[in-house]
Amino acid sequence: MVMAALIALVMGGHRLLPELGGVTPVLESLLPWLGVAVPFLLVAALAARSGSAVATAAVPGLVWGLMFGPDLLRSGPGGPSDLSVATLNIGAATPDQAKAVRAVARGRDLLALQELRGGGLDPVLAARFPYHFTAGTVGLWSRYPITETSRLDLGLGWPRALRAVVRTPKGRVTVYVAHLASARPGETAVRDRTLAEARRVIARDGSDRLLLLGDLNTATTDRKLASLVPPLTDAHVEAGTGFGFTWPSMFPITRPDHILYRGLTATRAGVEAAPGSDHLAAVAWLRI
Repeated sequence: MVMAALIALVMGGHRLLPELGGVTPVLESLLPWLGVAVPFLLVAALAARSGSAVATAAVPGLVWGLMFGPDLLRSGPGGPSDLSVATLNIGAATPDQAKAVRAVARGRDLLALQELRGGGLDPVLAARFPYHFTAGTVGLWSRYPITETSRLDLGLGWPRALRAVVRTPKGRVTVYVAHLASARPGETAVRDRTLAEARRVIARDGSDRLLLLGDLNTATTDRKLASLVPPLTDAHVEAGTGFGFTWPSMFPITRPDHILYRGLTATRAGVEAAPGSDHLAAVAWLRI
């Protein structure tokens, strides 16, 4: 049962593996799916009628349970919240972006969007969000006044991120919206550069309350997310249930979309469908 031992070692010791030119961080993005092999290994071991083989096949199942079982059992702390927040990569190729946005915008105080296509969403969102600011293909819509804005280049050569200060009834909240570079096996260098720049920008920001929303192209289990979490906190890890996968929307296998924060408290978190988009929306409720 060499395969069982290998899967257990990869799951349990993945952070000790070399990056292999960016291959390992992408593997880490799919880490929970290694557990799919466990039932097949157990069936093979039972067919062999070997007690030692069954015991070996059970090891990756035990490792998986210890690593990911708490995600399935966790529930948010609940209680009152002051902000309802959502982030969605709406998809540049989505035929009807307005339809996707309407499904996610209901009940939100802050809505972050990525892969915007022109300004066609303004009429759709104006009734709910009197204030908004965009930078390239990302944007922030808010029920509360936006008092400061700036467009950010995180290393792509053009602005695909923004910073805004939102004046809520409970105080000011600094909000970043970002769409980092994509990560593919062997092609993570540009993503890593944009992630490092995002970390530097956040580190320089002295705001007491801060949100980072967007498609970071970095999964919860990807070692590279450790450059942001901490110092920030992941709303889904703190207040969501399950893995919170957001991509692809038809059969989500990973979570590149995040709501990260400091100086706030997450009370609930989850994902919601956005018809037509290839991503699900990440949503969270926070207390100021």
